[in-house]
Amino acid sequence: MLARERIALGVVLSAVALGALGDFLFQGHALGVNAGVFALAFVAALTLLLRVGRIPLHQGRRAMVLPLVLFAGLLAWHDSPLLLATNLLAVAGAVALGALRRTKPNLVDAQVSDYVVGAAAAGASTFAGAIDLLEKDVPWQRIGEQVRGRQSAAVARGVAIGVPLLLLFGGLFFAADAVFKNLVVSSVPDLRHVWLHLLVGTGIAWLSCGLLRDLLATRDEQRLVAPELAALRTPRRMLVGPTEIAVALGIVNLLFAAFVAVQIRYLFGGRGLVESRVHLTYAQYARHGFFELVAVSLLVLPLLFGAHALLRHRSPFSLRLVQGLSAVLIGLVLVVMASALERMRLYQREYGLTELRLYATGVILWLGFVFVWMAVTVVRARPRLFVTGTLVAGFVATLALNVANPDALIARTNLARPHVDAAYLGSLSDDAVPVLLARLPTLEPSLRVPLAEALLRRSDRSEAFVGWNASRSRAQDLLRRERPALLAAAKEG
Repeated sequence: MLARERIALGVVLSAVALGALGDFLFQGHALGVNAGVFALAFVAALTLLLRVGRIPLHQGRRAMVLPLVLFAGLLAWHDSPLLLATNLLAVAGAVALGALRRTKPNLVDAQVSDYVVGAAAAGASTFAGAIDLLEKDVPWQRIGEQVRGRQSAAVARGVAIGVPLLLLFGGLFFAADAVFKNLVVSSVPDLRHVWLHLLVGTGIAWLSCGLLRDLLATRDEQRLVAPELAALRTPRRMLVGPTEIAVALGIVNLLFAAFVAVQIRYLFGGRGLVESRVHLTYAQYARHGFFELVAVSLLVLPLLFGAHALLRHRSPFSLRLVQGLSAVLIGLVLVVMASALERMRLYQREYGLTELRLYATGVILWLGFVFVWMAVTVVRARPRLFVTGTLVAGFVATLALNVANPDALIARTNLARPHVDAAYLGSLSDDAVPVLLARLPTLEPSLRVPLAEALLRRSDRSEAFVGWNASRSRAQDLLRRERPALLAAAKEG
């Protein structure tokens, strides 16, 4: 059997095993330790297939393993839904690392187009790669030749004859004897659950098959969509020169400068001016436009990338001009982001902290690093380190969020405020339970009663080990221990 065919069969068998494992780990369970176990199993399957196929462990796959296992394992630490989504995004970033192919001689040489091509190829292959593998790679004809024979044909004919007879006589016995009927009904599993298990297991196996196929490909032409995307590496020359780029950046800079001038006058210390001009409180004014500013900041990234990508044939003067305009634009964007942070700070001071506000602040801080890093790399014509640094910064930020425990931080911050939204605090994940229980005896009855009732409603949950999560387990232990105190607090209402 050819090496390609051997690898294809290995991928299919590994995917089936991962599908069965995934159904066992995830069916009816929340994300927890099961995510880390599945990630370890996936890495083990990939490692085994690499050895069987004697495929070189290129830098992308090597760099993928640690963040993939780390952030999948962190899903068993905290219970916050937004933190869960952030960790899943980091897992996707790790897969994007593994999908890199053109990373010679060093991983840090990977360009934005490498990540775009790799992530697109991995994503497409995850959902559709199994079709290509089953159609082109698996040697069905050779397997059929080995399976077919006189004995197997006889067995198949016997099954074809026996099944109708089984249904006929079984139906008669089923109608004739109630005890037999009960025995059959109790021994045959509920088909609805069987179909659900088949659906989940098949779905996970399908996705695993496609992703494993892409990660095992050693050349771009072996991937599902990479040949079509390879043109991204060498875009055709466009009729846009340094002059056009400089004029466009100059116009954008003027717009940003005008906006920054308004921000300095109105937002940074202009409370009286705002309230007299727009008839809004300072906090209400600060609330408007935050997400628009975040969108503006995000859109500047592809603008600057496009400007420097199109600056292929440049003179030293045109290069310095575009670099200068880009640096000015980055400086203005940083002021815009500072305005967004100030808006969020003012609004949080007035209305308290929420998950969305906390994560939005984290995104702005991460973007600030991205723009500074862009100024150091892309703007200075050293783009090779940009994507690697940005991805590492994203991993570090995600790890910092896990250490900070956002929901517990929100509970501590909001409980220290004079006006507390008890309903919102009661809706936080189990990450906030230790803080809420510790502060509950010191709260006013109007706040203590609804919080105690909310905590009691979540005190009777149980889950299997595969869905174990450190935060949920600790919260349940504390809630069981403090149940008498919670019942007493709830009765005060």
